[in-house]
Amino acid sequence: MSEEPKVSVVIPFYNCPYVDLAIQSVLEQSYSNIETIVIDDGSTLWMEKLEPFRDKIVYIRKNNGGTASALNKGIDAATGTYFAWLSADDLFHPNKIKHQMQMLKRTGTSFNYTAYYYINEQGERISETISMIFDSRAKFIETMMLGCPVNGSTVLLHMGIFRAVGKFNERLLYTQDYDLWLRILPYYTWSYIEEPLLDYRVHNEMGSVIHKEEQKKEIEQVQAKHHRVLSRLLQKERGR
Repeated sequence: MSEEPKVSVVIPFYNCPYVDLAIQSVLEQSYSNIETIVIDDGSTLWMEKLEPFRDKIVYIRKNNGGTASALNKGIDAATGTYFAWLSADDLFHPNKIKHQMQMLKRTGTSFNYTAYYYINEQGERISETISMIFDSRAKFIETMMLGCPVNGSTVLLHMGIFRAVGKFNERLLYTQDYDLWLRILPYYTWSYIEEPLLDYRVHNEMGSVIHKEEQKKEIEQVQAKHHRVLSRLLQKERGR
């Protein structure tokens, strides 16, 4: 039995033609103790891409309910001590989980996120490193109040965080990650890895492209919901 803590990687899958590549990127991780959980959120397309991996993954099919519901279903099924989320169109770099687990241990934190690259439909890198480095926790909180610099597929966190603040809000269709990060922020110190450890695929069918206006409205709602708590937290960090 591995002495390394188990990491549960949840892949929400809904009609995504890149899902096989996402799964393969998890299976090729240099960190050994990983379970890969694919939550089929009522897909009608590309399910055949899962067949070669059926003996290597935990596969759960559910009625379509959105990304948050798929992630929560995966969290409920997970047996790991840590949670990572990989969108079905993105790719982990081979050392992602290993480097993050090392960072958590080194810093004593329970939440880590990383830099990343943009890739296109063909998997070609189309950006330099996407990274935002903050010189203080106050500056980070201030930035989080204005927008979300944290890519959900880069995140690794301890499962205990869900027990403390709850899981993803299934009423939110586009900002379930942003909302959760803002709920976590007041209670946990985060660590960050400047090395890009994810390929984030940009394509015309991604939700942030198709639902741009709806997403904008939901972002504003989430920011308003958390504004008071984060304002107090920011004042505290600034020593006021």
